[in-house]
Amino acid sequence: MAENGAYVFPPPPRPSLPVRGTSKLFPVHRIYCVGRNYAEHAIEMGHDPTREPPFFFQKNPDNLVPGGGDFPYPPKSNDVHFEFELVVALGKGGRDIAVERALEHVYGYAVGLDMTRRDLQGEAKKLGRPWDVGKAFEQSAPCSEIVPAIAIGHPDNGALRLTVNGAVKQQGDLNQMIWKVPEMIAILSGLFELQPGDLIFSGTPAGVGAVKRGDVLEGAVEGVAELRVRVV
Repeated sequence: MAENGAYVFPPPPRPSLPVRGTSKLFPVHRIYCVGRNYAEHAIEMGHDPTREPPFFFQKNPDNLVPGGGDFPYPPKSNDVHFEFELVVALGKGGRDIAVERALEHVYGYAVGLDMTRRDLQGEAKKLGRPWDVGKAFEQSAPCSEIVPAIAIGHPDNGALRLTVNGAVKQQGDLNQMIWKVPEMIAILSGLFELQPGDLIFSGTPAGVGAVKRGDVLEGAVEGVAELRVRVV
C-alpha cells in the first residue's frame, strides 16, 4: 500500500458506516443495488415481475449518508423519489458463491434509501442509456448503522415501512422479495468478484414517490434498524 506521500494529492478518506455495539467502522468497497425486487413495485413501474431475471446497478461508496441525517435535494431534477430497502453488508468476498454458502459471507444488515432522480432516470431509459445520473449522484444513499448478523441472525421476514411526514408511504415484508438474500449474493458473485465491505441494497416495495424540501422520511425494518432523513 502506497504512503500518502506517493500521491499527487491526499486521497479522500474511505467511506464507512458505523457498526452497532462497537466504536469500529465498516469500510465500504462497492454499493450494488437490485432492481425491481418486489412484485408490486415492479408492476407500479410498468413491468411484469414474473418474466424478469434479477438485474443490478451501482451507486458509488461516497454517495453514502452514514447514519442518515440531511439529504440535500439534488440539482438538475424536479422529481426526486425515495426507495426504502434492506441493506446487506458483506464481510467476506468471492466469486461464484453457492446459494447454500452465501449467508456465510454476510457481516450484517442495515436499512437505506435509494434516492433517485426519477426524471433523469426516465430520460435515460427512453434513450437506452445507463442510469448513473438518476441513481449515483452525491448523497443519494442514506444508510443506517450496520447491525452484525451475529446479533440478529439473517432476517428472511419482517415488516418494512417508510413514512413521509408521519404518513405511511411504503410497507411490505422481507418475505415478499422475489430474489432472496442468498440468491442475490450468488448471482452477483457470478458477475463480479465480491469483496469484504460490499453493500447490497436489496430492492424496494411499492409506494415510491417524490420528496420536497422539508420532508422528513422515517423508515424501519422490523428487528434490523431504523433510519431518519430530512430533505434540505
